[in-house]
Amino acid sequence: MPSASPRIWIIIPTYNERENVGPITDAVLASVPDAHILIVDDGSPDGTGELADEMARTNSAIAVLHRTAKQGLGRAYVAAFKDLLGLDADFIVQMDADFSHPVRFLPPLLKPLRTNQADLVLGSRYVKGGHIPRWNIFRRLVSRGGSIFAGVVLLMPYRDLTGGFKAWRAPVLREIDLDGLHAGGYAFQIETTFRARLAGARIREVPITFEERRAGTSKMSMNIFMEAFGLVLALRVKTLGHRRRRALRAGD
Repeated sequence: MPSASPRIWIIIPTYNERENVGPITDAVLASVPDAHILIVDDGSPDGTGELADEMARTNSAIAVLHRTAKQGLGRAYVAAFKDLLGLDADFIVQMDADFSHPVRFLPPLLKPLRTNQADLVLGSRYVKGGHIPRWNIFRRLVSRGGSIFAGVVLLMPYRDLTGGFKAWRAPVLREIDLDGLHAGGYAFQIETTFRARLAGARIREVPITFEERRAGTSKMSMNIFMEAFGLVLALRVKTLGHRRRRALRAGD
């Protein structure tokens, strides 16, 4: 008998995304008709959460998780991961609400999971076929430089470690101590991929095009870059400490 279809959940965090939340959910469900969507709203003052509730009342494929205040992208994803792991999700996708992650890349992002070729798939701007058509040189240098720095320090061979378009096999997330994650923003993406690698996950990159948001304003700031820099160094020091303790125990 054929196996049951996997339960696919796509997490879309929102904060003041009223203009985007309806169009992005429609586009996602058109691209992946067997998916469910979890909108995680951080108490948006523009009414995004209320609009999401209206959408969920008329479409059983949409659910909403409300948080009382803006606590950062990483905390939103952790809350969503915990919620979906309790619902026996099979595949869990992270993506932005602002169309910077084009929905046409959802099927190729999910394909390595569907075919059991990967446990974590990274939507990559920096592998062959990936593009960022509208970024200036400064944004390119910061983003690419951050990925190179994290890869060198943490010994990870992946070309795009700061991207937020990712697809997970649920058992890998269960291997990660979600309560022990420290970071938000770029740093959260680096940390989760690093911890998945430590857990033995099969990780692949697929090319994507990163677009500019269609509406609203960017949440990016220099503090997010600085957090990522500090976290990478802290993870490296912590990993070396663990290895040293294991070596000492092995020598006893």
